Amino acid sequence: MDISILYEDNHLLVVEKPVNIPVQGDASRDVHMVDLLKEDLKVRYNKPGKVYLGLVHRLDRPVGGVMVYAKTSKAASRLSDLMRRQEMERTYLAIVHGRMPQESGKLVDYLYKDRNENKVYPCRPHDSMAKRAVLTYEQLHSEGALSLVRVKLHTGRPHQIRFQLAHAGCPIFGEQKYGEQRNRRGLQIALWSYELEFKHPTKDEQVKTVCSPPAKNPWNMFDLGKLLGERLRDKVY
Repeated sequence: MDISILYEDNHLLVVEKPVNIPVQGDASRDVHMVDLLKEDLKVRYNKPGKVYLGLVHRLDRPVGGVMVYAKTSKAASRLSDLMRRQEMERTYLAIVHGRMPQESGKLVDYLYKDRNENKVYPCRPHDSMAKRAVLTYEQLHSEGALSLVRVKLHTGRPHQIRFQLAHAGCPIFGEQKYGEQRNRRGLQIALWSYELEFKHPTKDEQVKTVCSPPAKNPWNMFDLGKLLGERLRDKVY
């Protein structure tokens, strides 16, 4: 499988995750990102034996876009620490049905995950299984019945963006789990990991990577380059 590498050095591997590929092995036993990338590293660098690759964060299987992996245990530890301290900035693009409650705002929910159903539900803040979920958003443009929304995650709960946008009355285009009443089966979810920014684990510098959504429906309904105020292409700052 051809996976685009957006940035790489001795400690980091930043890639564009294809849609519908698991980030790691699961019950489906389908091919997954960790094995694919390990094999790629093994071949490209002619590495004997096992290849180390640390999973730092996750994307839901149907979601594509930028992801960072650690090539060393030192990088994995430090990047995981950034995640715990909420110092890794994760920005997503979503196309939703309808209009958000405000042009920009914050969504705060308390969620629990039913592992048997692989689905999250709202709950009260003091419930023992409650996990606080926070995101901020900006509605960039509306086109007909759809709106383009930029989302910044402040917590990393399972299915967080998918649930919170639907709970706010704007399910994501193509969302099957939390927007089945608005989406026909078989549509690809329009949620994309667009930008990732974090402090390099071994250097005194920031790494900022942008990864553009695919130029096809429904993304091509919006002039993303103009709306985002920059050239829309894969790049690293």
